[in-house]
Amino acid sequence: MKTIFLKLSVLALFLSLTSCDKDDAPKVEEASILEIKTFNNLYAPQTGGQGQPVGGEFTKFSFSENAIVTSDSWDIAFRGTTILVNGGTEIGITNEPLKTGIASVSIVNDVFENIINFPNDSSFLQDGVNTYAIATGSNNGWYNYNPTTNLVLPLAGKVFVVKTHDGNYAKFEILSYYQDAPSNPDQNSVGRYFTFKFVYQSESETNF
Repeated sequence: MKTIFLKLSVLALFLSLTSCDKDDAPKVEEASILEIKTFNNLYAPQTGGQGQPVGGEFTKFSFSENAIVTSDSWDIAFRGTTILVNGGTEIGITNEPLKTGIASVSIVNDVFENIINFPNDSSFLQDGVNTYAIATGSNNGWYNYNPTTNLVLPLAGKVFVVKTHDGNYAKFEILSYYQDAPSNPDQNSVGRYFTFKFVYQSESETNF
């Protein structure tokens, strides 16, 4: 009888320890997969041009909100083919939005999905007097302008890694400058409508 009782006691102790081990074992969290989002038809009108002074309000965008915003919590802003970041000092252009953040941008020439690690801090730039972090003009910035067709075409593989206004990170690539992102825009396509894809990272200081 004592032998049976002893065996049952040992078995109960073993089951108890096994249960504790399972409960106390550290849980391995799965790495979160960041979603690639697409923002369609961000309208960025301007006045003037064609030799006339350029003006008009900028359209401000927040990566964390995935939305156009009117507050100071913007990361990048668009007007025509001009893109600003919410960091640095005033450039000195008409209707320039107030810069209240620490945003900066690093330009990387690569396939969007290949950009996993954040670029070196030294490669990030901010706007300044007569200086754009994202350069304006054909080929120097984000697009190529064809004077024959008057088309603005985003440069393939030109990815912008942004330190946001509050110190997080995002990467984005412009897909189209025309309404509804036609695959082959022509002279009938309606311009100043940005479509871009992006990934927003708020949980890591090193990678997407």
